[in-house]
Amino acid sequence: MNGKDLCAIVGFGPGLGAAYARCFMSAGYDLSLLSRSGAKLGRQSSTSDVRCYSCDAGDPSAVRAAIELIEDQQGPISTLIYNADIAAFGALEEVSVDRFEQSWRVGVLGLFVAAQVLGPRMAERSAGNIIVSGATASLRGNVWTTAFAPAKAAQRILAQSLAKQLGPKGVHVSYLVIDGVIDTADTRENFAAGKPDEFFLQPDRIAEAALMLARQERSAWTFEMDLRPFGEKW
Repeated sequence: MNGKDLCAIVGFGPGLGAAYARCFMSAGYDLSLLSRSGAKLGRQSSTSDVRCYSCDAGDPSAVRAAIELIEDQQGPISTLIYNADIAAFGALEEVSVDRFEQSWRVGVLGLFVAAQVLGPRMAERSAGNIIVSGATASLRGNVWTTAFAPAKAAQRILAQSLAKQLGPKGVHVSYLVIDGVIDTADTRENFAAGKPDEFFLQPDRIAEAALMLARQERSAWTFEMDLRPFGEKW
């Protein structure tokens, strides 16, 4: 514990999770990185305290235990970035019941549990941020988002409910509607092969938006922010 603000990222991994970590570390935050595998950020030149924790976001007891361990080892979490979801894509006949349920557990139940633990603690300090990585699917469903869209829509409405409860107590809850394809090795290979660079959302730019939200002055808080490439149709 060194007195720095602590950012916990639930759903850390390559791509957007790593971009959040780099951005907040560069801004002087200590980091808690939570993932099912306990993945590491990699070697970085920094004075920040960066620790990795194994946590299945779809398991309420694991989420509670991880938060308690983090706050015991690193101190109070000042910013929670909830970046966990399952890319459960497919039409009605292609998605299993288990996959549908797991998409909801990771995207929604995990956020609920994390907020239930951290919300009162942040409210007691009258300070804190809960930032949720959302998606276009939170606003509309499609043929291939039979499982993904219901989870993201529920996640968005939960975040809105949290914002209305915790905002007056000094806790800023915000939701990023990420409207487009994030630039990662996987999306370039499997989802959008051959697309030009302008087609993609750059994860570092999304992370910068999250940092801005974490630093917003409370007289003009943003709840929902849309992010999309300049050429995206919407």
